[in-house]
Amino acid sequence: MKRIVVATIAIVAALIAGIPAAQANPSRTVLGGGSGIIVGGDFLCSLTTIGRDNAGRLVGFTAGHCGPPGSSVHAEEATTLGAVGTIVRVNPALDYAVIQFDESRVSPTRTVGNTTITGVAGPAPFPEFVCKEGRSTGHTCGVNLFVDQLFSEQYGFVCITEGDSGGPITSGNNVIGIVSAYFFIPCIGPHVSINMDAVVADANFAGGVGAGFRPI
Repeated sequence: MKRIVVATIAIVAALIAGIPAAQANPSRTVLGGGSGIIVGGDFLCSLTTIGRDNAGRLVGFTAGHCGPPGSSVHAEEATTLGAVGTIVRVNPALDYAVIQFDESRVSPTRTVGNTTITGVAGPAPFPEFVCKEGRSTGHTCGVNLFVDQLFSEQYGFVCITEGDSGGPITSGNNVIGIVSAYFFIPCIGPHVSINMDAVVADANFAGGVGAGFRPI
């Protein structure tokens, strides 16, 4: 009988020890393209993609109008962690922001919802079918209408609304755009996204955090 009690205690202890620490006291959160983020403490946006720059830093992108340089970035699904990153640079003309993440608090992922991002590609011509992942409307798809190379923008009919700003526009497993705005009515009016290849090129030209970006 004594042996049975001892064995039972040992099994229970082993089970408790085997429970991942993240379940009881999470110290990290998973983030990827389409994850919800809170910028500056109160502005809801979506992460475009996450990866590494040429210095090996863990970085990501979102829409430039989500917040100015120095703004804190919290994970919407893990606000108790506090800030998990900081916006380090914004280009208002291209409406994108570079985020540097705290690696001790973020586990990067390629897949969020129905979207997996493994690369960056140029804009999609009409009538290519493209998709979006965002914290407000999730995974939605539609037709790309027009590419404006002069202003590095794409226009199409993909459902977006407030909070989807910064989310990735994808073609296959490539991110091709950053959700920037919509016209007239959410999910009905056309959307505008910023060409992701232009964003990466600009980040490379600027140097510093985000230069040489590649998705994980």
